Amino acid sequence: MPLSPPVPRALRHTRAIHVDAFAREDGLWDLDARISDIKTRDIQLASGLRPAGTPVHDLNLRITIDRSLTIVDAEAASDSVPYPGYCDTIGPAYKSLIGLSLMNHFRLRLKDRLSGVLGCTHLTELALVLPTAALQAYANDVIQTRDGDGEDASTERPFQLDRCHALRVDGPAVARYYPRWYLKPVAC
Repeated sequence: MPLSPPVPRALRHTRAIHVDAFAREDGLWDLDARISDIKTRDIQLASGLRPAGTPVHDLNLRITIDRSLTIVDAEAASDSVPYPGYCDTIGPAYKSLIGLSLMNHFRLRLKDRLSGVLGCTHLTELALVLPTAALQAYANDVIQTRDGDGEDASTERPFQLDRCHALRVDGPAVARYYPRWYLKPVAC
């Protein structure tokens, strides 16, 4: 269902977040993430005039993960920043992501290592989307979701169950698509 029709308005700013996932020949995976901020009008920054359509931020973060979703390498690049010579020097700090698991309190540990003056607000915010992006990339490639596999002989519950509202084990979607794992709600 689409959003409701908006009132008359004018576009002033676009923030875009894009993540590509790559299966590498060595068995590892790269997640290349990018965040950009672009204004539709000229803006005056402390560092000078930024013409309309020129990125205020154009930042890239690559993490390399193994099949268990542990980060084995990380790098960051800041191609367009509001304070050149300052913002674009923080990239090496993102090596501190190495060793973190995307599935084990990643967002909490990310903030411990790179929040505030320890990192770039925008790169750290970009990193927040990586756990779910990795899961989407791994679905039915590294992690078998068993969607539409017919007879399911596995004794392990599909990974995605109880990870969102729609796939709660006592809900109608699980009753329909994963009946073996459906649990009837308990009446109070």
